[in-house]
Amino acid sequence: MTLHPALVLAAEQAQPVASAGRLVTAALVGIVALVLLITQFSLHPFLALTIGSLLVAGVAGMSMGDAVEAFSDGFGSTAASVGTLIALGAMFGKLLADSGGADRLVDTIVSRSGPRTLPWSMAAVGALIGLPMFFEIGLVILMPVIFLVARRAQVSLIAVGIPALAGLSAMHGLVPPHPGPLAAIGILDADLGITLVLGVLVSIPVVVLAGPLFAKVAARWVDVSPPALFESRVAAGSGTASGGSAGATTGTDPASGSGSDAGSDAAVDRDAPYGGPTRRPGFAATLLTVLLPVVLMMGKAVGDIAAPEGNPVRAALDFVGTPLVALLLSVLVAMVTLGTGSGMNRAGIMGSLERSLPAIAGIVLIVAAGGGFKQTLVDTGIGAMIAGWATGAGISALLLGWLVAVAIRLATGSATVATVTAAGILVPLLPTLDPTQTSLLVLAIGAGSLFFSHVNDAGFWLVKEYFGLTVGQNIKTWSIMETVISVSGLVLVLVIDLVI
Repeated sequence: MTLHPALVLAAEQAQPVASAGRLVTAALVGIVALVLLITQFSLHPFLALTIGSLLVAGVAGMSMGDAVEAFSDGFGSTAASVGTLIALGAMFGKLLADSGGADRLVDTIVSRSGPRTLPWSMAAVGALIGLPMFFEIGLVILMPVIFLVARRAQVSLIAVGIPALAGLSAMHGLVPPHPGPLAAIGILDADLGITLVLGVLVSIPVVVLAGPLFAKVAARWVDVSPPALFESRVAAGSGTASGGSAGATTGTDPASGSGSDAGSDAAVDRDAPYGGPTRRPGFAATLLTVLLPVVLMMGKAVGDIAAPEGNPVRAALDFVGTPLVALLLSVLVAMVTLGTGSGMNRAGIMGSLERSLPAIAGIVLIVAAGGGFKQTLVDTGIGAMIAGWATGAGISALLLGWLVAVAIRLATGSATVATVTAAGILVPLLPTLDPTQTSLLVLAIGAGSLFFSHVNDAGFWLVKEYFGLTVGQNIKTWSIMETVISVSGLVLVLVIDLVI
């Protein structure tokens, strides 16, 4: 299997710029300073991440010129990749909300799920969307649904958000065609079919444990009401205007999905700008539009597996299935199916797209700065130092792969870098493993790459900002959920190894 050039570059860790003790001190000082700047001095995370990056480089002995270059490289690459996807996803999500399409989906989910089954439904939706999609894309597409489901069902945002995040994250780390698992499969020469089957087998109980079950505990620790970021401009059921959620408009139990006119076409919000929606788009059209980027990217994955290189069908699928192109096409289709389909005119559609961008400007800057912080840690050689420590360890290959991935994940914040580096370190052990164990090694490394997301992970800031959490609240919910996925994934891999 030919690896993507970006993954090959990620595997090439920089040589340490100082002694091991000094590098560990630099990493700890930088992370502690970052946490203190945000939590104690209320400094904006973008500024704190920038200062933290320079502090890490300075303590490690890196020249300030190299430090600025490392931060800029990480910032730029993250903004170019994740930033554009966030912007397109925000446009898609805002149009989905403003048209009333998200309300249409919410009505269906809530009306068919009772209070006890709602978290399970959200976990299933997160896993389904996360199977072919990058975590960031799936998150920005699901956020309007998560917010509106929580508001309509009158439950904590954590109660329905954590199950959806668990589904997304487990797919990201354990199941191809995500970049990390695919890279590990290529480096370790694992069988894709075996890895896919075992990945799905491991992911199901992992999502259950880290999703609906953990959400019960997390919702007691952190109780957050859904914000009005994706509040719909179409009110459901009452036939009157309302600036609130559809569930609030009906005056009935929002979890029941019923009311005097529940499920009917929505009325216009009289406070909405001229050209706004006059009705809800159809459920089928909304569902197909939401699934369009999923189908496009899944088609790319299938084409890469089933068709040989140079095949024109594969080339077409590779193009339309590229995340940037898939989301761009989805936004254009949504302008018709959701915008025109809800009665919005051109001015209303363009206004909705324009209003989507200011709200995510801060998120893009913070996530990009997180990428710069991660690159600073990588360029100091911390990953290479950890790799040197782990190579001589005489323990189980599966446990060793998990531990190496955990260490690099904690140091750099990158799941992909952790996966690729750990896979490269474990290559010398391949002669001692059979095909099934090799696939299990891929999964063990993938599980380790998800361990305890914290302040040097761009995903940490993405979740924090979208959910409106403090750093402490995000650690109690998102970080611990990631750890549950990681540890339970390892346990299941070890159990399968014993059984098979």
